[in-house]
Amino acid sequence: MLVYAAMIHRHDNATQTRWDRGDFKVQLILPGDTKPMGFCDGTDADRAELRSMAEAEGSSFEIEVKVLKTGREIWTLRGSG
Repeated sequence: MLVYAAMIHRHDNATQTRWDRGDFKVQLILPGDTKPMGFCDGTDADRAELRSMAEAEGSSFEIEVKVLKTGREIWTLRGSG
């Protein structure tokens, strides 16, 4: 069984370019924001890391998944404090 380390990449010009080239499977967005929060590969470890980040902020969250025609995904992270 392969185990992948979680890797959430924060949005910047370099990671946006990598998304545009298809290097990431998932784009992470927050409701109401015009820029993505970041990018990841959509692994279970990525979900666990996002959950851990939310818990550290005293919040819970859910992920709304939209699958694109390319097979990549956009995850909208909806939190509640």
